[in-house]
Amino acid sequence: MTAEKCAHVMCVFTGICLLALTVQSFPVQTAETGGDAVRAEAPRVALTFDDGPDALCTARLLDGLKERQIPATFFIQGKCIEGQEDLILRMYQEGHLIGNHTYDHVKLTSVSDQDAVRQVIKTSNAIYEITGEYPTYIRPPFGEWRDDLDCHVEMIPVLWSLDSRDWVLQDTDQVVSRVLESVEDGDIILLHDIFETSVDAALEIADTLLEEGYEFVTVEDMIIE
Repeated sequence: MTAEKCAHVMCVFTGICLLALTVQSFPVQTAETGGDAVRAEAPRVALTFDDGPDALCTARLLDGLKERQIPATFFIQGKCIEGQEDLILRMYQEGHLIGNHTYDHVKLTSVSDQDAVRQVIKTSNAIYEITGEYPTYIRPPFGEWRDDLDCHVEMIPVLWSLDSRDWVLQDTDQVVSRVLESVEDGDIILLHDIFETSVDAALEIADTLLEEGYEFVTVEDMIIE
């Protein structure tokens, strides 16, 4: 990982407690060299999806992730929950991590303290009603977090280290190329589960990285307390 990207990733997680972001080692194969076993460690990435759920796109994405046995992290918009409760429950039951993306996708630095807290809590409550668990992680829209919210909302902000720009490009081939040309061990990849092109790109990226020996994890799996 380059020094620039490493510095960015180390700033991905902030919160009330001091957290360390690290890449754990998972042995994927062994080879005998001179009588000693040599372990190869799998590079790891986290696929993260913002702005959903979407009835068609998210459902198809979940099908693809299940087929590949890949966990992902979904940052849910509160206003998208109504009518999609079954999708969110499915995410939870299939082992994906569910996070908060505010209720109306607002820039938290541009609203009052009261409105910012309301945006977060309203979404967390809605997720709790479905899964029975309050989300621990939040991805602030536009990547803008307010440090003063730590006093009101006990959540861990999560940004990203690799932006696919899928919401701008909306072209499967371009998104795939952008990610695969830059991906490194430990990356948190930003995607959106509200575009068909993004779903196609995410699954193609997953297939390629699986072939290259990558391990897919949730953002929580990258934190060691």
